[in-house]
Amino acid sequence: MRTLEEKILNEGQVFEGNVLKVSSFLNQQLDTAFLKEMGAEIARLYGDCGVNKILTVEASGIAIAIAAAFIMNVPVVFAKKGKAKNLSDKTYSAEVKSFTKGVVNTISVDREYITSEDKLLIIDDFLADGNALRGLLSIAKDAGAKVIGTAVAIEKGFQGGGDALRNEGVRVESLAIVDEMTDSGIKFRQQN
Repeated sequence: MRTLEEKILNEGQVFEGNVLKVSSFLNQQLDTAFLKEMGAEIARLYGDCGVNKILTVEASGIAIAIAAAFIMNVPVVFAKKGKAKNLSDKTYSAEVKSFTKGVVNTISVDREYITSEDKLLIIDDFLADGNALRGLLSIAKDAGAKVIGTAVAIEKGFQGGGDALRNEGVRVESLAIVDEMTDSGIKFRQQN
């Protein structure tokens, strides 16, 4: 998605440790018109695949998941991080290490929201090592749900998480793939 690449170049900031900050439009302040464009692209990629639910993880994945779900006319289920009083004892859970925060979170979804009848599209904002997607894939597997594929806004291709998942047979669609981030700039992978 060329417009996302341009937005990353114009508004993104690269920090030490391979951290890409896109808080001005995706992670803290939300550019809703642009989110709608990203949602439309995800809907174009998966619109004819029979998806009946979108699964994501709180918090930054929710916005892009809602944008796609609105266009696809399906509900969004999001995995909560940690224990919450409003989360039942009957959950599907997975351990996920956050690349950005360097902590391990237990993510959980109430069992009533994902079933073996579901055809899921998993969406997240970033894909680095693939830990968040792997956690969501594990939850879907535990529920017996079918995963149609995954979609992410920004993949850090140089970290290999997306390519590893693709090699395992997971459909991974990234709106932008960053292959290199240095002080001198950002290079994107050419996609079909």
